[in-house]
Amino acid sequence: MLICDEVTSALDVVVQASILELLESLRRSLGMTMLFISHDLAVVRAISDKVVVMRQGAIREVGDADQLFSHPTDGYTRELLRAVPDLRADDYPPVKHRLAPIPEGAG
Repeated sequence: MLICDEVTSALDVVVQASILELLESLRRSLGMTMLFISHDLAVVRAISDKVVVMRQGAIREVGDADQLFSHPTDGYTRELLRAVPDLRADDYPPVKHRLAPIPEGAG
């Protein structure tokens, strides 16, 4: 068993994705179990089979990740999920000016 405590915190999304892909590859090739401890619910949702929601050291809800994220039963879990921004492309105004590509050999 590998315990990963906030393994992706403070990393940009590209590095985060690389770390998560590496861990998933190791999990599959070695057949190991991983325990992720994280406050990043987007990461939790992307990588987890089962989720345990805790508050002040007490377990509030346990369940299959898909079920828990789509139909939480505990009020605290519902509050947490409501606090996560749901960013979609149509949430942003259209870009008025695109950046010009960097010419070859520049930089």
